[in-house]
Amino acid sequence: MIVVALVALLHGYFLILEMFLWDKPAGLRAFGLTPEAAAQSKVLAANQGLYNGFLAAGLVWGLWLGDRGHDVMLFFLACVLLAGLFGGLTASRKILLVQALPAAIGLVLVLLSGA
Repeated sequence: MIVVALVALLHGYFLILEMFLWDKPAGLRAFGLTPEAAAQSKVLAANQGLYNGFLAAGLVWGLWLGDRGHDVMLFFLACVLLAGLFGGLTASRKILLVQALPAAIGLVLVLLSGA
């Protein structure tokens, strides 16, 4: 459950970075953007951040359900893993480590827990 919570926190952080800090120094550093590129993609980033927020909310929901949240956590961890794999293959390999790997670890642990 700790790993699931960490993945949820990561996605909450991604929401903040993409929706609110995209064109600020923290967002520019995190995504290696110029101010011009950030300004042009700000609306798209906010949309992406909202989706990350939905992933975080789904994981928190699964945790809140406790033993009854097993399938919910599996579903949202699988979504995070697939998004991380896609992002890692199409946008930046860093996404494989930051998003896909934690989700894969969480998925395996939830499957092994049998909760």
